[in-house]
Order: sequence, then structure tokens, then C-alpha cells
Amino acid sequence: MSENAQPVFSIEKLYVKDLSVEVPGAPQIYLEREAPQVNVQLRTEGKSIDEGVYEITLTVTVSATIGEDRTLFLVEVAQAGIFQIRNVPEADLEAVMMIGCPNILFPYAREAVSDAVTRAGFQPVLLSPVNFEALYQSQRQQAAAQQGETPIQ
Repeated sequence: MSENAQPVFSIEKLYVKDLSVEVPGAPQIYLEREAPQVNVQLRTEGKSIDEGVYEITLTVTVSATIGEDRTLFLVEVAQAGIFQIRNVPEADLEAVMMIGCPNILFPYAREAVSDAVTRAGFQPVLLSPVNFEALYQSQRQQAAAQQGETPIQ
């Protein structure tokens, strides 16, 4: 194989693309002593920005509520990265973008969430590790089931 045919994967830039913090019940909400219910949602998106260069964005949304309808806080972090991915078979490209890249972005998103929650005046939220490979496989199986196909194992 020639040198040009070797797979290339490199991080060009990591950055916070968007950060939002909402504390709708302030200041009264800070007087609450009830333990909140914390909900975490993850979303990964990828797009080509140049030949062999991709922007991957991992969006983490964390909300804390008390009772049915009282929101303590809502934090959303879009942690992004520009990655050079070349000479990877087309069949493997999506997996690299949806598993490998989010694994790199997650620790940065985790830190941004914890910092934002702390700066909003609450106890830090420490996100548990995420198995992006299992998440990716689950999403593929759901998509295949919706299309009436048998997922590939």
C-alpha cells in the first residue's frame, strides 16, 4: 500500500460551539431543599466541511426538575470538533464519526456541563461514561426496525 492509502484520523480543533444555561425559577428555586430529578440527553451530528474534513458535534442536554413541572436548571452544551478522516472505507466512515469522535468530545462536554451547572449555583453534575458504540448500534437497530429491515449484527 502506498503512504497515501493509509487511513488518516486526526483532531484539527476542539471547541464549544454552543452553551446555554437557564435557571427559570431563580431566585426562589435556590431555597428548595428537595432532591431534583436529573435527565440527560445526548445527540451526535456529523457533516462534511471539506474533502476528508468533518465537523462532529456532540450535544448534551441536562435538565433538573422538582416534582412534575418545576425546572431547577437546563444546560445544553454543543461540544464540537473538526476531524480529518481520510482513506477510511465508506462503510466504516459513519462508525468513526458516530463512535470514535464522540468518545473524544465527551470528556470536554462533561467538563463544560459540570462547570456551567456549578456557575449557575448548583451542585456539579458529573455525567457517567457513555458507551457510544452501544448507542450507535442501538440507533442503527431502531432505524432498521422502522424501515422493516433486519439489522446487521
